[in-house]
Amino acid sequence: MTLIGKAVSILHHDGIVIYPTDTIYGLGGDAFSEEAILKVYEAKKRPLSNPISIAVSDEDMIHGVARVDEYASLFIERFLPGPVTVVLPARSSVPGMLTGGTGMIGIRFPDHPLALELISRFDSPITATSANITGAKDPVTPEECRVPHDFLIDAGRLPGTPSTVVDLISRNIIRTGAQADRVAAFLESDV
Repeated sequence: MTLIGKAVSILHHDGIVIYPTDTIYGLGGDAFSEEAILKVYEAKKRPLSNPISIAVSDEDMIHGVARVDEYASLFIERFLPGPVTVVLPARSSVPGMLTGGTGMIGIRFPDHPLALELISRFDSPITATSANITGAKDPVTPEECRVPHDFLIDAGRLPGTPSTVVDLISRNIIRTGAQADRVAAFLESDV
């Protein structure tokens, strides 16, 4: 069994895996399994009131979990896949636990071949939160991933700048990270 095959099997059994993205290592569980989502919150020691983003492997998955208007479509075409998390209104299929009661869902479409293969083979979104204790340093190497997990996909050292998080409804940057200048320029333009 390949590394990805093993990780997919673990995800299908409500396990959690650490996987590489185009920014840092992420902690992934089945985004539609309450049991897996709870494991992610517990591993990170994260309050349930804090939302957790999800990772997708194509635009169809984005449309399956969020309501995407014309502006959001233009933004997604320009920036994804890439190191940006878009925040959009969640569809009813998304567990409320992931939205932290906001009705909004953060979505990552990482530009990393292993992350994309993992999500594509799992054929469903997975959680996309850093593989660290909440508030700790973002992990850029496998050794820095100090949270409980069932499996780790080692891709060596990663770039390390977390994704820029942008709310596409209010058109505001929530967290400055990778490509923040490009994102800000787009938000200020008359698209």
